[in-house]
Amino acid sequence: MIDIIVPTLGESVTEATVATWFKKKGDYVEVDEMICELETDKVAIEVPSTVSGVLFEIVAQEGSIVALDGVLAKISKEEATKTSNKVTDKKEVNINISGKKITDIEHSPSAKKMMVENNISSEDINGSGKEGRILKEDVTNFLDNTKVLTPRNQNDLKSSTSTIQPEMKPSENLEEVKRMSRLRQTIAERLKDAQNTAAILTTYNEVDMTEILNIRKTFGQDFEIKHSVKLGFMSFFIKACCHALLEVPEVNAEIRGLDVVYKKFVNMGVAVGTENGLVVPVIKNADQLNFANLETKLNELGRRARNGELTIPEMSGGTFTISNGGIYGSLMSSPILNPPQSGILGMHKIQDRPIALAGNVVVRPMMYVALSYDHRIVDGKGAVTFLVRVKDALEDPRRLLIDL
Repeated sequence: MIDIIVPTLGESVTEATVATWFKKKGDYVEVDEMICELETDKVAIEVPSTVSGVLFEIVAQEGSIVALDGVLAKISKEEATKTSNKVTDKKEVNINISGKKITDIEHSPSAKKMMVENNISSEDINGSGKEGRILKEDVTNFLDNTKVLTPRNQNDLKSSTSTIQPEMKPSENLEEVKRMSRLRQTIAERLKDAQNTAAILTTYNEVDMTEILNIRKTFGQDFEIKHSVKLGFMSFFIKACCHALLEVPEVNAEIRGLDVVYKKFVNMGVAVGTENGLVVPVIKNADQLNFANLETKLNELGRRARNGELTIPEMSGGTFTISNGGIYGSLMSSPILNPPQSGILGMHKIQDRPIALAGNVVVRPMMYVALSYDHRIVDGKGAVTFLVRVKDALEDPRRLLIDL
């Protein structure tokens, strides 16, 4: 009998919630076949079977909290030989439109979960992933299209009958109660811990985005043709922050006990909003990457975050974070630190505003920026200096080329 244990969950993460079992007791599983999904505050983790055999016992049920190295299930290798004749044709179960058998496709775990919760068959959805793999966004799109059709069908039904409907009574289901997911619980705990532990202050500034908009307008098409990725705003902010962190290293540091650890590299966390909550994938050694590398990483990590496909390494080791509330229309906000980091930059909506420039009032595309920092190791001078350096680099990107 082989125990399937909770794998490594990432730095500072010691427990997870069993989100979904892909297999049930008595099922035959292959080695490396995914049998369940765990959920932490950082990422959903697929757990593979370490051996081929029969799922003899599910020790940790869905919704239960498991600790690092805890037992999830037991696999019986002995039972495998008894059931092998029942699963020899396991992988040839689907028929394509030409009538030929095709290999069974391993759909995204988050998509499987949504299909189960909404009683949807995989045969009803066209997967957009590799080899027809169904992704979470495919299920979401299917549900959205279904919702659009439903009210119309109901109205047609009402108009086609002369039956007088009884007067509707006030609904008793005006509230829907759902238990917080483990991800949401841990996000809440970590944010509250950050407020209770760190001495968080926020300083603000504003940035004239004219030059960046001009660069994107002038070189955007050529950039995309050469690098097969669009030139966005975030790469400019990452570059500007990396530049500023060299001058103000305490914003890129963390407290460990009585020590302050200064990082000589920048692992840039970029906050991404998903249906399950905020996640922060990390671009490792961002200070060493060019604009094309950054944009490619941003696109890939953003896609994987929205599809629930991020891995532990992709979520770990961040030294500084950028959060863009502007994509939701936020004009100004105070971001909360992402422990144990000592700084986080908040981007906001670009809005045309009148400003005084060389004695004249002109209208420019302006953005408020905010730096929240841990005042235990970052003083006011350092925080303001950092934000001014970011502002200067964004308003005149040539500074990044000549290290000013």
